[in-house]
Amino acid sequence: MQRWVKVFEDKQGYKAEIVKDKLKEAGIEAVVLNKKDAAYTIFGHYEVLVPPAKALQAIRIVEHDINFT
Repeated sequence: MQRWVKVFEDKQGYKAEIVKDKLKEAGIEAVVLNKKDAAYTIFGHYEVLVPPAKALQAIRIVEHDINFT
C-alpha cells in the first residue's frame, strides 16, 4: 500500500466505506485507512486510498457520482 493516493477523507467511517464500495464497483482497488485516535475518537479521520494509476478516475467518481446529502 506504499505510495497509494488519498482520494477521499472524512470523519465518519461509513462515508469512507461507501466511497470504497463505489470505487470497487467501478473496478478500482480501494482501501479505507483509519486515522482515528484510539483513545480520543473525536480526533482523526478516515481516508480512502487507491493505486496511483487509478487516482484520477477515482477522484472523478468521488466528485461526480457520490452524493451524501
